[in-house]
Parts: sequence; structure tokens; C-alpha cells
Amino acid sequence: MFEREKLESRSYIGNKYEEAIDLPGLIDIQLSSYEKFLQTNALRGDHTMVSQGLEEVFQATFPIESANGELVLDYDYYNLDYNGVKMTEAECKKKGLSYAVPIKARINLIFQSTGEIRQKEIYMGDIPLMTDRGTFIINGAERVVVSQIHRSPGVIFSVEKGIYSSRIIPYRGSWLEFEIDPKKELVFTKIDRKKRILGSLFLRALGLDTREKIIDQFYKIKKVKVNNKRDGDKSLVGMVFGRAVYTEVDGVKKKIYRAGEKIHPHDTDELVHSKIKTIEVIDFKHPESLNSSLILNCFEREEAKYNQDDPDQDEPTKEDALSSIYSVLMPGEPITVDSAEKDLVSMFFSNRRYDLGRVGRYKLNKKFDYENPEDVHVLTREDIVNTMGYLIKVYDGDASIDDIDHLGNRRIRSVGELLSNSLKTAFSRMERIAKERMSLKEIESLKPQDLVSIKPIVAAVKEFFGSSQLSQFMDQVNPLSELTHKRRLNALGPGGLSRDRAGFEVRDVHYTHYGRMCPIETPEGPNIGLIVSLANFTRVNDYGFLETPFRKVIDGRVTKEVEYLSAMDEEKYFIAQASAALDENGGFVEDMVAVRKSGDYTIKNHNDIKYMDVSPRQIISTAASLIPFLEHDDANRALMGCNMQRQAVPLLFPEAPLVGTGMEKKAAYDSGVCIKAKKSGVVVKVTSQEVIIKPDDPESEVNDVYPMIKYQRTNQDTCFNQKPIVKLGEKIKAGDVLADGPSTKNGELSLGRNLLVGFVPWNGYNYEDAVLISEKVVKDDYYTSIHIKEFVTEVRETKLGPEKLTRDIPNTSEKALEQLDEEGIIRVGAKVKSSYILVGKVTPKSETETTPEFKLLNSIFGEKAKEVRDTSLKLPHGVEGTVIDIQRLKRSEGDDLSPGVDEVVKVLIATKRKLKEGDKMAGRHGNKGVIARVLPEEDMPYMEDGTPLEVCLNPLGVPSRMNIGQIMETMLGMAGARLGKMYETAVFNSASTEDISAELVKSGISGSAKIKLYDGYTGVPFENDVFVGYMYYLKLHHLVDDKMHARSTGPYSLVTQQPLGGKAQFGGQRLGEMEVWALEAYGAANTLQELMTIKSDDMNGRAKIYESIVKGDATTAAGIPESFNVLVQELRGLALDVRIYDTKGKQIPFTERDEELINRQGSRF
Repeated sequence: MFEREKLESRSYIGNKYEEAIDLPGLIDIQLSSYEKFLQTNALRGDHTMVSQGLEEVFQATFPIESANGELVLDYDYYNLDYNGVKMTEAECKKKGLSYAVPIKARINLIFQSTGEIRQKEIYMGDIPLMTDRGTFIINGAERVVVSQIHRSPGVIFSVEKGIYSSRIIPYRGSWLEFEIDPKKELVFTKIDRKKRILGSLFLRALGLDTREKIIDQFYKIKKVKVNNKRDGDKSLVGMVFGRAVYTEVDGVKKKIYRAGEKIHPHDTDELVHSKIKTIEVIDFKHPESLNSSLILNCFEREEAKYNQDDPDQDEPTKEDALSSIYSVLMPGEPITVDSAEKDLVSMFFSNRRYDLGRVGRYKLNKKFDYENPEDVHVLTREDIVNTMGYLIKVYDGDASIDDIDHLGNRRIRSVGELLSNSLKTAFSRMERIAKERMSLKEIESLKPQDLVSIKPIVAAVKEFFGSSQLSQFMDQVNPLSELTHKRRLNALGPGGLSRDRAGFEVRDVHYTHYGRMCPIETPEGPNIGLIVSLANFTRVNDYGFLETPFRKVIDGRVTKEVEYLSAMDEEKYFIAQASAALDENGGFVEDMVAVRKSGDYTIKNHNDIKYMDVSPRQIISTAASLIPFLEHDDANRALMGCNMQRQAVPLLFPEAPLVGTGMEKKAAYDSGVCIKAKKSGVVVKVTSQEVIIKPDDPESEVNDVYPMIKYQRTNQDTCFNQKPIVKLGEKIKAGDVLADGPSTKNGELSLGRNLLVGFVPWNGYNYEDAVLISEKVVKDDYYTSIHIKEFVTEVRETKLGPEKLTRDIPNTSEKALEQLDEEGIIRVGAKVKSSYILVGKVTPKSETETTPEFKLLNSIFGEKAKEVRDTSLKLPHGVEGTVIDIQRLKRSEGDDLSPGVDEVVKVLIATKRKLKEGDKMAGRHGNKGVIARVLPEEDMPYMEDGTPLEVCLNPLGVPSRMNIGQIMETMLGMAGARLGKMYETAVFNSASTEDISAELVKSGISGSAKIKLYDGYTGVPFENDVFVGYMYYLKLHHLVDDKMHARSTGPYSLVTQQPLGGKAQFGGQRLGEMEVWALEAYGAANTLQELMTIKSDDMNGRAKIYESIVKGDATTAAGIPESFNVLVQELRGLALDVRIYDTKGKQIPFTERDEELINRQGSRF
């Protein structure tokens, strides 16, 4: 008990600060998204159903009406049939099934004429359930659906190559774009990226069919008096008519000026002459009026196009506008004006074909500051006019363009929404089928289940979870890799970007990422910047935008109140950083405080500050906040550090880091690998298999039993094992950790071990980041890990009869069979090496011609005499270990197997991997290296007290890489090891060099951590003092045993007859063009000849050389390589008859067919 408490307490070192809020649940993004989709709490009756997720999909599809309106299919509600979940998560994993729940929906079929209703609960397929760890089990494997980050629906204003454009991007439907051509000074409209249409024509098609109506949308009108001067009122010159001007001649009204025309000097005479007292002109100066004549220019452009013959008609009509739009949208197709109008209306103004979504509507309302109700998910005429008006303002410089990479314009689609989108298309297929069936079937006998086809729904769910780009095989190397996989944001995938087309801007860090997306953690390589991680405190709001928390500042005082802001809301405020100095009342110590506002960093008076960050680790991800002294590392190395922590293999005996960041507990807790107590109570039994707790609650009759998962294989073949950390009689609170999982120690994430390192070169074994390691590390199993591989064989039904599991395998020695039981399956506990038989299996061979003797044998012995071939499951090359489990699934016992398979046998083999040369190791700061040599303990350099180092690292690996964090960690680790302390030092608030030196002096060594070291060979001290300390070091998943590979003889490619490549195919090493040049440069003719013939594709030569090796005769003779024959056949394919003759003029055959032809020709003479 004392031991545990001692280990759990860490002493904090660094600047003390208080976090305003606790970290949120780290996998909430997955859990809450799927909860919104299924609404399980509402189904249990906790609250009422909301129209979102699955419910919204149902409501959007139903009611379905038949073509004649006689039948209507309506939807009431759905529920999840938990009784239909046949298997637990563990059983699903074992049997290769999906962990899913049947969905049933109450569907009513209504007959409109009689009012009769036929009701039925219909099974709508199975929906996978999310485990409490945020994963899905699909076909027996754990998968994660990664959230996608994509461009938000709404309106975007941009300028490209001098052309100003605005796009209204819907969630679903046609894109509408407006653009201004600066050369022509006109506004154009584009629908779905087709040819452009004049802006005013598009407005006429929408019903603004006169100049006056269009002018009223964009401008304000004022009345002006016309002064009755003899030569006209010159003050009017340059104004623009807002209304048409009419005169009356003989009682008939006549239009003399049209709205939108400019007043020229001679027009003023005309106005005076026509006795017009007042005119209405456009008031360009009015604050609500556009200060631009772009719209009016469009009128002039129409003039040129639509010079009508009819004198009464002086402008294009709505019909003209519609027909010109449809000549662009559907060139060459005749269309009536009515249907063109209907089509245009349905394209942008009907829910059937157009959907802005809640987000699109929210973005439009926010952009144009108006209060359209949020359930209007289609465009309105107001939206279109506002967009055009705003674009003109942008062109004139009165408004700014949008930044496409701003997180206000990018949003997150998590599991629930992605699945909803998949289901929407499936439901629309189902609707089409239902409508077809309504018109075909007899009405009298119709039932709801006859009309609803669930095939498209089942297929969509299967396709989404099984093969969507965003449904990924979970990265399960260690708990951190699981956690970060669930918190990943991906810009690729359906409806996202593609790697090749993503430019630099999309990948780059943007100032809005602050507190929302981690600027550090992203893969190296082609996906850099496209796959990112959520920052620690981030949450996703209802619209899918990322929000981060801030403490409210009121009148220069920081309050306890916390508010979440999205990137758009944050723009307006000055925000202080979390480490700003505060007094005890929450006031800023200094008057002028460092702040940031929309990407600018400046200093402001404390009264101007509205918000303050909640924590220094707010801006980075979980993996990055596990790196101590992160602020002293170069970003490139910190990125590698994040990515390599995810590759650390779970060790047999892990150890918590001496220098932690305070994030270890939370990461291990939220990853879901530890067992947590559901209720408080007292431990009454602890074994390696289970922990039993008697609850404190007097009403609960039974004890809580928590079974451990023992030695289970993960997706990456590492070992998942839980062991209890509580003692008998210990008092437990709800939520306490009862058992450690892989890579955890006392509930803290422990990916590696603390090692005593010295930065000292040792006989060249540190060259190029190589690592020299002491044999003690190997002997004491510091880095021993267990890896579990699964080997599967299927027993099938073949054309010639069934395959059989048997011990009776043809041409096999008794020694090879000694570990098999009577059915031919290896026993659990057997030690196996490569090419050992794991499962004996024979397959019927096709019958050769039956002789009378064979028939006789067959009739005497029955089946026995049939010919079989050996198709046993053998252990592949390079694998050895112990059989730890056999799993058998049989069709006869009701297991669900694929067609034609009678039985599946899985053999699990565990291998203990000790540390060895060639294994990759790394610290937490991107300081990676490969073990070059394991040195006996006594030869390692040792300290004054005789303690040998455990690792020697190259000091040259530090300065150029600029990851100084490792130096500080090593110093503090040394102090911790000597003082028996474990430290916690928060990221961006960590201990200073002075603090660390003080601890070192306390521990009794120099503040620089430089120590006199002695050479292990000679016992002579090194010339200079060496920097020594404790570093947390990890063993990575790149193990030499998985990469080591050598070929003897193996498979050959069919056409070229050259050996295959790669470890999986047991292939050879490629001897390419450049290698040939190297050998040619040395003149190594014989070596070169055998490499290019008998070791490669000379079929006869390689058979002969094998024969001569067996006979002990060492002569070689090279023949014609097969690649030459391939070349000849290619030339023959080009109708060139290539033949080859020897020195005596005799033709040499390539193939058997050639040989036949040559022999036939020879026999003619």
C-alpha cells in the first residue's frame, strides 16, 4: 500500500499555475458523435428524440407517397433491439463477427381513399455499436472511424488571378458562384462551374424582372427637383435614374428615360423641356446603398445582347433570362419556359434537390447579419442578392475576402455525421424501390414490409464500416496510439481533399489552430498537414466547428468562468496567455499584458483584455503534452517525438518516467486499457484473472466482478494484458484504476524505461545516431516484449471432396508430427520454429487414370486409397515462439463461416523478443537510433562509484537537431533517481535550468550533471567530464526480427522467371542496373554472369547448379536467361520473326514448340 502511494505522488517542478478546468474526456469526440447519431439516451427515455442522426435520416425519407397519391408509407419511431445482440465484444472478436444491434422501425402503410392504416415493426438491418472505448468491432477486428475535416458549407469570397468571386457551397446540391471581371466591370453568375451568365439576367430569372426591381434590391432612391433653367439643370449631370421617366403626349404615357440610365448634359434640357418637376435618382451615398455601378453596367451589356424588335419592350423579360440560362445549363436541349422556371426553383429553392444544412444557414446568417430561421435549409432570394452585394463591396475594397484555411471555414464531420450521410443515399434508394413496388403490387394484400427493401441500407452500413477510407484498422501498438487514432482529424476521404491536389496552404499551420488543432503532431511524408490531431481541451460544437475554452476577464480581473469560443468568435477579442502573472484576486500583476488577436501578437492594457487561455498545454495534442521540456525542442524533432511515442512497444516490465508532464495519468485513463471501478467499495478478492469488489451501496446484493484480459493479440500483434494493482481489503472509490493494461504502471502511461545514459562516443559504435547498450539491459529484461501472431487455416469443401484435418500427412516424418494431437492440431504450450506443422490438413488430389488394381484397392480400403496432397498450415520463415491458444470455429456448431468453409482453425503463437542489435530505440524528443552493439556490463564506461552506464549516446546528435529538451530531461532524471523522487514538469511551464541545477546539487552532484567517467576496458578516466543522467527511452515497433530476411530458393515470377521480391514472398534482393555497373567497374565477370543467369532466371542452369551442389561437383554452366526469351516473344508479338543460331549455323530452340518446328523442318530432308 505504501509502495503504491509513494509511486503515485510526483513532485511538481516549474512555474506553478492553476488550470481553470479539468481536461475533458479525451475520446468524447467519438462517443458524443455516435450518441447523437443513435440517441440511445432518448431511447431509454432520459429525454425526447431530436431530429438528428438516424432519426433525421428517417424523417427526411418518410413519408413516401405513391405516384397516384393513393398509398403513403409513414414512419413513427425506431428502437434498438438490445435482446438481438447475440454476442459480447470478446466473442465477436473471437469469432470474427461484428458487434452490432438490430434496428427496428415502426412503419405505417396508409390507404388515402379508405383511411385504413396497416402497421408493422420492420427490421431495418444491424447497426454496429460503439464500445465504451470509442471503437467498433467489425468482422472481429477493432476499427476506428476517423473524423474528417472539410470545407464548411456557406458562402466564401475570394480573389484569384484578379477575378473576384463568391461561392455559395451547399451541403448537397448545385454550387452557385458569382464573379466580377475587372476588365469588363460586370457581375457574372455560374451554376455548377458551367459557362458564365450575366448577373442581371440571373436576377431576372429569379423574378426580379424589371430594372426597377433590381435597383431596389441594391440601391436606395432619392427624389430630386429639376430646376427650371433655360439651358437645363446642370447639377443633375452624372446622376443615375432610379425610376423610369414618363411624359404624357395626347393623354398617352411615353417612357423617355429608363431606370439605370445616366443623366448627360443634353438630357437636362430634355427634362426641362418635358416640364418634369421631380425625378427619382439612385442615392449612391446612402449607407445601405451600393457605392458602385457594376449592376448598372450589366443593364448596358443586356442592351447589346437583347435589342428586341418590339418597340414597347425595352428590356429582356423573365422568359428571355430563363431561356438564356438554360442554353448554358443544357445546351442543345429544347425546354419550355414553365419547366425551365420550375427546374431553376427546384435547383436552389426546394429541399428535394438543395440543402444548405444547419451549418450553411448558420454561416450565411452570420456573414450577412440577419435572422433567417435555422430550419430554412434552402437559399432565399435575399441570400443571393446579399451575396452579390457583398461581392461588389469586396471588389470596391469595402469588405475583406475570406481565408479558406481559417477554422471558421473548415468543420469536422465525426462518425455520426459520416454514417448519416452514407445512410441518406441508401434511404433514397430504398424510397425509389418502395415507389416502384407501390405501382406494381396488388393493393389489397399489401403490407408495409412488402414495400420496404432493407438491402441498400445493409449494404451501405457494411460498405461504410468495412471499406470507407475513414473507417480504419485501429492503431493498437500501445494505449497512446489508440488514443491519438481516435482523436485524429483527416482532410482526405470522400468529399475531402486528395493528396496530390492539396497545396502548401492547406497543410500549413494557421493561427486559428491555436487551442484547436495541434501544430506539432502530424505524419511526415505525403500526408503532412492533411492528417492532424485535436488539441487537448478542444471540443466540437453543434455545427461541427472546433471550440477551445477561455477564462473570462471582467474589468481586468480573471474570473473562474470558462467560455468556449469558435475560431470565428475568437477573432474579435484580445486574449492573454495562460502563463500571464496574476495576483491572488485574479487581477493582472502588470498593466501591459502580452496578448494575441486574430494572428497578431501585441501588448495591451489589462482593461482591454476580454479572455485568457485556460492552460499552457491548450495548444498541443495529448502525445505532444507527454514530452517534458517540449518548448526546448525544435518543432521538427518534437513532431518525430510525438509520432515515435505512438510506436513504442508495450514492455513486459514497464516503468513510469522519472520526469513526467502530469499528462501520463489522464492519457492512460482515457485510452481505455485500464480497468476502472464502476462503484466504490472494498476489494474482497484479487487474482491475476479477476478483481472482486464488495460495493459500499447497502442495496446492491452482488459483488462487482472485474475480469482481466490476459495475453490477447492486438491489431499490430503486440500483447494486451491486464494485471491488478489493488490489494486485498483496499478501499476503492468509483472511477479508481483497479488494473494496469499494456504500457501502464500504477495507472500512468509507461511506454518505456528510465536508463542511465552518458553522452560519450565509444569506439565508433555511436556513429550516425547508433546506440551502444549494456548487456545488463538485455539480461534484466528491461525491454523484453511479447508479440502474438495469429495463423489461420480453413477446411474447405472442394470439388473432389472435403479437406480433412489429420495427423496422417503424406511424406512427413514422425518427428514432424510429434507435437500434433490425433486431429492434427498442435498442442498448446508447444515450442515451434519456422516450417513446423501447426495444423495437419490434406486435400483430395485429382484422380489419375484408374487402373484395375487401383479400383480393387479402392473397393477394399474405401476412401483411404484416394490420393491426397499435403496442405498443412506451416509456420512461415523467421517466426518462432510458443503456442498459447487454439481457436476452432465449426459450421456444424453453428458458427457463421464464409461459403464453402466447414471449419476454421486459428493458432496463436507468442514470441518473447529481447532487445538486440538492429532494434530501433528512441527518447521522447525525436532522438532515435538503432542499437549497434550490446556490450558486456563490465566493458561499459563507469562512474566514480563503480556504476556502469546503461546506454552511450552520441553527443553530436544534439546540437544540430536542436532538441535540448532531452538534455534537461536527463539532468532532472539524474536528480530524481538519486533523491528517489518522480517529477512532474508541465509543458510550456517547465523547470528552468536553475531549478534543475538546484535539485542536482541537493542530490549531491555538480549542477551541470557532468561527471568523471572511467573507461570500462582500461579503467583510465576519460579526458573530460561526461554528461550523465537518466533518460526515458522507448523500444519502437521497428524490430529487427520482423525485418531480418534471407532467401535460399523460393518462388519465381511466372513470366520473367526471376525471383520475387520482399519478405512476404520470401523474395531475393534486386540486383539493379546500378549494381551491375558497379560490378562491371570491378571487372567481376564471373560473379556478374552467375548473378544474371543461374541466380536469376536461367531455368536450366539453376536446376543443374542445384544438382551439382548436391553431388558435390562445383562446376557451373550458364544457359540462356528467360528474360531473353521474353524479349524474343515480345518481338514476335510485333510480327518480327526472330531466330537464333549457334556458331555452326544450327538454330537454337527457345520453347518446346520451336523444337518441334525445327525437328519437323529437319525431317523433310
